[in-house]
Amino acid sequence: MPDATHPDRIFNVLFLCTGNSARSILAESILNKDGSGRFRAFSAGSQPKGDVHPLALKVLKSFDYPADGLRSKSWEEFAVPDAPAVDFVFTVCDSAAGEACPVWPGQPMTAHWGIDDPAATEGSEIEQEAAFVAAFRYLKNRISIFTALPVASLDKASLRAKLAEIGQSDGTSSPRNGAA
Repeated sequence: MPDATHPDRIFNVLFLCTGNSARSILAESILNKDGSGRFRAFSAGSQPKGDVHPLALKVLKSFDYPADGLRSKSWEEFAVPDAPAVDFVFTVCDSAAGEACPVWPGQPMTAHWGIDDPAATEGSEIEQEAAFVAAFRYLKNRISIFTALPVASLDKASLRAKLAEIGQSDGTSSPRNGAA
C-alpha cells in the first residue's frame, strides 16, 4: 500500500485480463520501462491463453519496449504465499472486471482500466496491428498519468479517485447495453 514514510519504495502493479496475451502484456512492458524504477509491473489472466499474441510482441518491439521474457500466466501465481506483494491491481478488460478475483495479501488498491481487445479485431493484418497500436497508446497514456501521481503522498481516498479517473480516460471499452 502507498506509504509516505517510504518515498523510495518500489510499488508492485499487477495488470489482469482474461487471456493475458495482449492488453495486460502490453501494460506490463510499458510500466516496467516507463515506471522509472518506481514501479515493478506484472501481468496475469484468469484463463490465460498460454501464449503471448504475436502482434503484442511486434508492437512492443516497434516502439522499443521490452518483449523478452513476457509470458501468458495465471493470476494464481500471484496468490501464493511467496508471490510478490501487490500494491495495485488494474483490470484491463471487461471480462476480468466482472470475475471473482482472488484475495490479495495486503489488500491492494484496485481500478478498472478497460481497453477494447485488439486480439478480437477482425480484418487484414494491417487492421489488426492498428488495433494493437491503439491499445498500446491508450495504455501508455494511462500509465503515464499513473506514474506522474504522487502515489506515496496521496491519501487512500484521493488515490482511489485518481485511479478511477484514469480508467475513464480515452480508450475505455465501449459501453455495453447502454451501461457506462
